[in-house]
Amino acid sequence: MAERGGGPVVVTGIGVVAPTGLGTEEYWTATREGRDGIAEVSLFDASGYPARLAGEVPGFDAAEHLPGRLLPQTDRTTRLALVAADWALADAGVRPGGPAPFEAGVVTASSAGGFDFGQRQLRNLWSKGPDHVSAYQSFAWFYAVNTGQISIRNGMKGPSGVVVTEQAGGLDAIGQARRRLRERAGLMLSGAVDGSICPWGWVAQLAGGRISARDDPATAYLPFDPRAAGHVPGEGGAILVLEDREAARERGARRVYGEVAGYAATFDPAPGSGREPALRRAIEAALRDARTEPAEVDVVFADAAAVPDLDRSEAAAINDVFGPGAVPVTAPKTATGRLMAGAGALDAAAALLCMRDGVVPPTTKVRPAPHHRLDLVTGRARPMVVRTVLVLARGAGGFNSALVLRAGAADDKER
Repeated sequence: MAERGGGPVVVTGIGVVAPTGLGTEEYWTATREGRDGIAEVSLFDASGYPARLAGEVPGFDAAEHLPGRLLPQTDRTTRLALVAADWALADAGVRPGGPAPFEAGVVTASSAGGFDFGQRQLRNLWSKGPDHVSAYQSFAWFYAVNTGQISIRNGMKGPSGVVVTEQAGGLDAIGQARRRLRERAGLMLSGAVDGSICPWGWVAQLAGGRISARDDPATAYLPFDPRAAGHVPGEGGAILVLEDREAARERGARRVYGEVAGYAATFDPAPGSGREPALRRAIEAALRDARTEPAEVDVVFADAAAVPDLDRSEAAAINDVFGPGAVPVTAPKTATGRLMAGAGALDAAAALLCMRDGVVPPTTKVRPAPHHRLDLVTGRARPMVVRTVLVLARGAGGFNSALVLRAGAADDKER
């Protein structure tokens, strides 16, 4: 048996649930074509709130994908995560019970937990009394519930955990999973599926002051645009199968999408300190970790906050590292909304598919402001050879994360 630990970590499976498609290929086709997944909120009546648009996963019926016993104990977001994990394992060719239980683990990220489940149970408590509160409320609302339910469903008893760093979480979870594989885990499920499109979660997001109040999906979420006025929330994300490269070869993995070559995270200084934001340091540290020069990066997937000051600081960090307009930049999340912790994981999935197919998806609806000096891919997808991608994510409160993904060697391609 090949010895694990310390070697390159690769992605062998992808599962996607997104506002632009259920399933990896459906999502990727819509993303390449620039189809929009933002519309009026349908999961609850948002007519009385200042923001009424969201990116919702369409046509999802959990009963079609999961056993009935799981439905009473899970929130919508957890159901989406369980399905994404199932699809990722199937894509990787990992059979149920395949990995040794204590060699397979799960690390996900979450910013909200099961908010919708929690709200319904609290409403029962207030209106009907404690006898009407589900026993599953004890864990269904919790940030770690996706990790727990995925690991139980798949018999994965190895190193597991949850990361809570808001929008940066999806990348942080992947970085944590890579660390566990280097410590000799055999296989890790990682990434994030997140969302809280319910009144309780909606109010919590509105309190952050970064949500767009526009009602037109064509103008509501416009990062790096002079009209930028906040983002549109969304739900969904991606779960990835990560393995040591030699272990993946040994088990006969169907394909290798790419290598998790570098990762770094930083935290911004306190407001008013006069010190610069720390995104640039995260980029530089991730490139060092990947032993990659800026000139080797083919595409940057931007965080794309659509808040003027945050857009300005992200553009400055990219330009400081790569040079003004020196690297193509894209933000396909303009078609899905910002999926909280799910956003970075979904961008990582898109980056891997971008390398597979040699095409950079567009940033829809945006007319970039010249002063940002970015080569933003807009209008339509851009065909090009892509070998190395940098994915960026920033979480509310000062979290910054950067992930470098690199295409696999020729013999790692689908056999």
